[in-house]
Amino acid sequence: MILPDRLAPGLRVVFCGTAAGTVSARKGHYYAGPGNRFWPMLAETGLTPRLFRPDEDDQLLSLGIGLTDLAKTAFGADAEIPASAWDAAGLWARIAACQPATLAFTSLTAARLALGRPDLASGPLPPDVRAPGVVLWALPSPSARARSHFRAAPWHALATALPPYTKP
Repeated sequence: MILPDRLAPGLRVVFCGTAAGTVSARKGHYYAGPGNRFWPMLAETGLTPRLFRPDEDDQLLSLGIGLTDLAKTAFGADAEIPASAWDAAGLWARIAACQPATLAFTSLTAARLALGRPDLASGPLPPDVRAPGVVLWALPSPSARARSHFRAAPWHALATALPPYTKP
C-alpha cells in the first residue's frame, strides 16, 4: 500500500483519487504534488475551516472527510499505472465497510475506472450509476497536470450538497 487509507465509519465524504502521485508517494501524504489544488479547494469550498497541508491529511477524519485511491499498490501519473493495479473491487469493499454518505472521485479517470463507465462527466453521477447507500460524484482532477481541464464549480456544488459536519 503506497498511502494508508484515511477511512472511518460514517464519514460525510470520502475522496477517491486514481493513485498516489510520485511526490505524494515520496512524502507519504495525499495530494502533495506542487500545484495540486486539492487542499486549496477544500478550504475554498468550506469543506475545511482552513487551508490544510498534505502532511495534515490524517486530521481530515475529525471533519468527517476520508481519503483513498483506486490503485493502492502503484504510484505515478495515471498513464504509468499498470492496469492490474486498478482495484475497483477493493475500493467498493472499503466503501462498504465505512459507509460514507458520499464518495467523490477526484478525477473523471478514477470514476470511469471504478464504475466501468467511460461516458461519465463531472458532477453528481446520473441516476443509473448507483452504489448502495452512497451518493456518487465525479470531480475535475485537482492535479497540476490537469490544470487546463480544471473547473472549481463541481467542487463547490459538492460542498453545497454534502450534509453539514457535526461533531460526534
